[in-house]
Amino acid sequence: MSQNLISFQPSATDLTAIDGALKTLEEKLVGLIGLSVEQRSTLMKMGDKSEAFCRQAVELLSNNPGVLPANFNLQEMRRDLVGFDTLRPRLARVEKLLERMQDSQLAMGSDLMTAALEGYTYLKVAGKGEGLESARRTLSARFSRGPRKKEEEVAGE
Repeated sequence: MSQNLISFQPSATDLTAIDGALKTLEEKLVGLIGLSVEQRSTLMKMGDKSEAFCRQAVELLSNNPGVLPANFNLQEMRRDLVGFDTLRPRLARVEKLLERMQDSQLAMGSDLMTAALEGYTYLKVAGKGEGLESARRTLSARFSRGPRKKEEEVAGE
C-alpha cells in the first residue's frame, strides 16, 4: 500500500468501555434537547458581546430584583447561565474529540480507497488469465457510467 495515514483497531475491551462511556453520557445528559432546523434559524443567538451583556444583566437584575415584574423568572435566568457555563468546557472537549474521530474516519476511508484502487490496478494487469475476469468486472462497476440522456431529452422534460 502506498498510503497508510492511520492504523486504528481498538480491542474488544476498549470498544466495550467506549460504548459504556457513550451510554453514560447519553444517560447523564438526558436533559439536553434537540432543535429543528427551523427552530435553530429563528432563535436569538448569543455571541461573545451578547454573552457579556447577559452576564452583566444577570448580576444587575440579581442585585435589583425589585425592578422585575412578579412573573419574571430570575431563578431560571440564573440556572440558564450556570447550565451554559457547565456545558461549555465539556462541549469543547466533545467537539475536539468529534473532530479527531471525523478526521480519523476520513483518513481511514482515504487509506482504504487508495489501497482498493491500487489493488484494482494490480488485478487488471496481473489478474489476466487467472480466472479473475468476473471479479475484475464486478469491481469495475464502480467506474462505469450509465447511459447518459441526450441534451434534447433533458431539455424537453
